[in-house]
Parts: sequence; structure tokens; C-alpha cells
Amino acid sequence: MDTQQMQMEQMGQFRITVWEEENFQGKHCEFMQECRNIMERDFRKIRSIKVENGVFIGYEYPEFQGQQFILEKGDYPRWEAWSGNSGYRTEHLLSFRPIKCAAMGWCSKEVASMKVNSGAWVAYQFPGYRGYQYILERDRHEGEYRNYNEYGTQAHSHQVQSIRRIQQ
Repeated sequence: MDTQQMQMEQMGQFRITVWEEENFQGKHCEFMQECRNIMERDFRKIRSIKVENGVFIGYEYPEFQGQQFILEKGDYPRWEAWSGNSGYRTEHLLSFRPIKCAAMGWCSKEVASMKVNSGAWVAYQFPGYRGYQYILERDRHEGEYRNYNEYGTQAHSHQVQSIRRIQQ
């Protein structure tokens, strides 16, 4: 673990609480870092989750293996909450880790251009999906945004530090 990662974890940048049963019941534990195998903590599985700070990836199997699910800030009382419409049914998770870049933003704050290959995306001015929002679509400009002025009329600068896909 590098120094920056240790500092972020010490500042509480990442915080997740996991429960062994659905609807926040049964044994629970709070983490501020990765967990390679929840069974090593005397859990049978993870069936509900609350993400307090940061963004995590939850995995179907120990050691960050199997199907993966993005866990953003919020409550996940049952497996449907984290699997959404993925079509993949995973009723429990066995490992998880924080995502450093999604929570903190990119090192470079200036984005000169972007290309959308498919779908629609929301780019945000600041890390953690905050600040001005810019909708980026494949159908507009043939997906090419050569200058920040093409992000939209409210684009005041070329500062983009977080981005997420719009789910349908």
C-alpha cells in the first residue's frame, strides 16, 4: 500500500459497512480499506451493504474474483440493489475494494476533448460527481467533443474530474 493510499484511508475517504444478512441484519463490520476475503473475518457472506464514503467494487468471490459490482455511496439492503438490471444474479459478495480514481478525481483537472463510443455519459466538474454536469452523447457531434465548449452551453471550463455512464 502506497503512502497516498494510506493517507486517504486514514482520513476516512473510504468507509463501507457490511452485514451478513439482508436488510442490514445479523453480524456487521465497518471497513475503511479492502477486504480480500470476508470469510477470514468469520462471515459466511455479505448480503447487505452501506457505503458511507467513496466508491467500492464488490466481488462475487474472494480475492477480487468473479462478477464485479460498483458500490457507490448509499444503501444496498439486498442483492438486487447492487446488481440492478445486469441480468446476473449474485445474492452475496465475498470481497471488495475501494476505487481510488473514481472517488478522488483524475490527476489532471483539464480535459481538452472527449470521444463517446457508445451510450450517454455525465461528466462532472469535480470529483465524486459534483459541480457542473455535462451530458455527453454518441448521437451528438458523432460522439466527438473536440473542445470544452461543445460539452454544453453551461461549460465554463474544461475541468472534468469524474464521469459516469447514464443507465437506461
